[in-house]
Amino acid sequence: MLEYVIYYWERLRQNLSNLGKWLLLAVLVGCIVGGISSLFSFALTAVTKCRETYSWMFYLLPISGLCIVFLYETFGKNDGGTNQVLSTLRSQDDVPFRSAPMIFVSTVLTHLCGGSAGREGAAIQLGGSIANQLGRWIRLDEEDRHVIVMCGMSAAFAALFGTPMAAAIFAMEVTSVGTMYYTALMPCMIAALIAGGFAAGLGIHPEVFHVNNIPDLTISTGLKMGVIAFFCALLSVFFCIALKTMGMAYRRWLKNKYIRVLVASGVVIGITALLHTTDYMGAGTGLITQAIEYGQARPLDFFWKLLLTAVTMKAGFKGGEIVPAFCVGATFGCVMGQIIGLSPSICAACGMVALFCGVTNCPITSMLIAFELFGFDGVSFYVIAVAVSYAASGYYSLYKNQTIIYSKYKAKYVNQKTR
Repeated sequence: MLEYVIYYWERLRQNLSNLGKWLLLAVLVGCIVGGISSLFSFALTAVTKCRETYSWMFYLLPISGLCIVFLYETFGKNDGGTNQVLSTLRSQDDVPFRSAPMIFVSTVLTHLCGGSAGREGAAIQLGGSIANQLGRWIRLDEEDRHVIVMCGMSAAFAALFGTPMAAAIFAMEVTSVGTMYYTALMPCMIAALIAGGFAAGLGIHPEVFHVNNIPDLTISTGLKMGVIAFFCALLSVFFCIALKTMGMAYRRWLKNKYIRVLVASGVVIGITALLHTTDYMGAGTGLITQAIEYGQARPLDFFWKLLLTAVTMKAGFKGGEIVPAFCVGATFGCVMGQIIGLSPSICAACGMVALFCGVTNCPITSMLIAFELFGFDGVSFYVIAVAVSYAASGYYSLYKNQTIIYSKYKAKYVNQKTR
């Protein structure tokens, strides 16, 4: 009897010890990464306002590009961006601490001069790099360092976007499609909540969109939404292929990185001048708001945003592709809604999360983003959009180091890289 008591007491002690350890580490990561990510958010907001006030700064895009290339050529030749963070979670690489200041500065420069880029890629690298270094200082073993890196990713994502549930699940879901690291659920959620609360306390509030004219779910509206989601899935494949093709073209025809970024800057400036609009600069949140809340989007908004994002990001500018993907999906969904006779507002919201799901292969995160940003009134349409997009988008991804563990179409183990 005494042996059983000792055995179960030891089990309980180990469980409480692990719980206490990860509670403390999650709080630590949430506070540190939340604070630095909040500073990052303030910096991006400030430079965006500066660019909007002084429109001539857009013409400094080539200079900012040269500075970014010089920075990475000098200090970060082996920096692999978000893909390196994902590789760290599978013990295939190690994200260096210098990635944090480098991605901070280079993303700010990109947004200051109007490059078409988001910020979530920077947030993932920022949080992952800081958390990985914390794990080294605390002398965590390799398995625990994987968890703390996911905590850092979640904390940074939550601080910038204000979606803690989606942030926590995204870090667990994005690495390997078909499996999730449930070990990280509690620490990631705590880190995300603390970082999100930290940012909110400093006045950084999430973008919450009001979706208008949500129809009743019927066979007709459900089928229409399925059609929109299917075309969003095809567009997500095109988005991934466009980014990959642009990168290959740069490497083949513009091998010198300094010349590459100058040519790309010229293309971005030229297209923007021809279109007579600044709407495609930065992440494109203005276009998202216009599409979702007012049901308005120009027929080719999605195309120009996609093209300029590919030109910008693959030339060497920094930031991320997810918010531009939101923009592409929202504007495309809005236009599709106008064409097939379904509320453009709900179609824009569904298009946004459907395209996100297609380019990241993260259906649970996609649904949580919809719930946190749009509310639950259109929940049936959000679920349809995400489910159809996930199934129809194939094995393409923004992240080349993402792995498909289980097939999307059969209950079998495949373990293959995304395209």
